[in-house]
Amino acid sequence: MEFSDAYKQTGSCFFSPNARYLAVAVDYRLVIRDVITLQVVQLYSCLDKINYIEWALDSEYILCGLYKRAMVQAWSLSKPEWTCKIDEGPAGIGHARWSPDSRHIITTSDFQLRLTVWSLVNTACIHVQWPKHASKAVSFTQDGKFAAIATRRDCKDFVNLLSCHTWEVMGTFSVDTVDLADVEWSPNDSAIVIWDSPLEYKVLIYSPDGRCLFKYQAYENGLGVKTIAWSPCGQFLAVGSYDQILRTLNHLTWKPFAEFVHNTIVRGPASAVVFKEVEEPWQLDMSGLYLTDDNPHDIQNGEPSEVKLDLKENAAEGHSRVHYKVVEFPVSIPSQKPRPDKPNPKQGIGLLAWSKDSHYLLTRNDNMPTALWIWDICRLELAALLVHKDPICAASWDPIYPRVALCTGSSHLYMWTPSGAYCVNVPLSQFFVSDLKWNPDGTSLLLKDRESFCCTFVPMLPDLNDDE
Repeated sequence: MEFSDAYKQTGSCFFSPNARYLAVAVDYRLVIRDVITLQVVQLYSCLDKINYIEWALDSEYILCGLYKRAMVQAWSLSKPEWTCKIDEGPAGIGHARWSPDSRHIITTSDFQLRLTVWSLVNTACIHVQWPKHASKAVSFTQDGKFAAIATRRDCKDFVNLLSCHTWEVMGTFSVDTVDLADVEWSPNDSAIVIWDSPLEYKVLIYSPDGRCLFKYQAYENGLGVKTIAWSPCGQFLAVGSYDQILRTLNHLTWKPFAEFVHNTIVRGPASAVVFKEVEEPWQLDMSGLYLTDDNPHDIQNGEPSEVKLDLKENAAEGHSRVHYKVVEFPVSIPSQKPRPDKPNPKQGIGLLAWSKDSHYLLTRNDNMPTALWIWDICRLELAALLVHKDPICAASWDPIYPRVALCTGSSHLYMWTPSGAYCVNVPLSQFFVSDLKWNPDGTSLLLKDRESFCCTFVPMLPDLNDDE
């Protein structure tokens, strides 16, 4: 793997949807870089420090949220002279996002007083009163034709369906929630999932015409739903709960067909592989080569992992060797008890994501923050368990292949595929990876430190057939 130099950033960093550009916020400047060369192709100056940036889906426009000034500025990549400024004044701006057509900007005012749709075509604006949340509870269909927006009035939650062409309200229906947490369309646009606040375990499936198709409640009298994710194929709905169990529902009956339990002591299955991060000093033999222990699982498609290809450089810097070691069952996972006197307990499924092919599902149980669980949905069992020294900061699937990249706030990047797992040292001084993002085409990764970022170019994988 090849790594770029480190560049300054002070907040948001995002790849463009067409995978050609990288937008980086540096104080009040918006820097647009070429993904391959990382050379600056555009530089825009905003009126204040940038709090948030987001690309339009066509990669032609980009917006910057200047929330301290209650302002949004938008720029055109092909027309540098074109600018747009939205000023909400005393109403403030809590969040801004693009519509699917890339020609409208949607803002939510402070205190959720109103949601406003701003047109870049005819400068018209449309208001929706009392949106439920600032940055959540707004979801678009995959074809971009309709939007579902949660609102609240008279102490009751509603879902408004809007046409993204005219922005007229097509219908409104009330939902059976105490305090709606979020709304999300299914990938095939046939259903809408709505879930309640953590104080009330309730998952509701609605049709677009407002009929409640199914109501799911796993238990009562306890903290409920923490995370929810549709599978890309639209056939499964994964529900992560505070009781440390992942439940998966099918799209035919909407009933759960599998439960995945995160135990502190894991005893199987025998087909699963447990990778444990270990740190060892370098060993020097008589020929001056740095030796490593043979580990058949510390390979990637028959080749040594990248940590083995850079031994002298690591040793010259005084680094010890960090790698995965395969351990046998049973395995004890380090866990921590949440403090009862603190809100938002660190417990339950806080990280949940599907692979692109809907074959695998990754989870992190927040009271076992050093372990990443990878589940095989076809076999309905654990496929791999990755145990680290430090808590996992971020984990993300390759948008093309079944490959996971994760970081723990250390100077290493960790990766897993069905063929194995490996650790890669980031060859930058005092660079500790706290967040990462995949380029939409899967060719590169953005790695973020506290005040800088770098890119690594990831080799393509051959087609994998796990059933062979």
